[in-house]
Amino acid sequence: MTREIEFLYDFGSPNAYLVHRAIEDMGTVTFRYVPVLLGGIFKATGNQSPMQAYGHIAAKRDYDMLEMHRFMARHDINNFTMNPNFPVNTLLLMRGAVAAEALGCAEDYIEAMMTGMWERGLALADPEVWAGLLAEAGLPVEALVAGSADADNKARLVANTEAAVAREVFGIPSFLLGEELYFGKDRLRDVVEAAQ
Repeated sequence: MTREIEFLYDFGSPNAYLVHRAIEDMGTVTFRYVPVLLGGIFKATGNQSPMQAYGHIAAKRDYDMLEMHRFMARHDINNFTMNPNFPVNTLLLMRGAVAAEALGCAEDYIEAMMTGMWERGLALADPEVWAGLLAEAGLPVEALVAGSADADNKARLVANTEAAVAREVFGIPSFLLGEELYFGKDRLRDVVEAAQ
């Protein structure tokens, strides 16, 4: 019996985008997308992005890029581009993700944000750019704008993030299979095999 995999994501992670693309073809496994705030996870755990932690180590930085290219080749991902606005404050985007869940349009919202961030390089921390992408994607702009400011949705994002930290999540992308944590895009194959 195949078990559901929780995919904890934040649009600010290029590796979360790569996982999103890779799992599109994994129809035999069910993923449940869980929006969290990566900045909140970093603050709670004392972690930081690989660019901050290892950016000064040229060989490590180059190897990380090599692994990204290997992952993209393995999963036939061809449209990735590094966002020129990186790192991006994703608070608005992630609050919007929670609002999209409540409105029943999460799948389309996630696709629009992933594409806008990591294929088109949009400055999505800008509320006008964000709202423009919503409109372009045919999403309910007014409802999502209102939903992203809704106190209950804000609280849900905080709760998701705190629950992730309580389950020892320290970065994104992370996967939870029952009580087991798998971290990083390179664990995707492992978690899928375990779920099956």
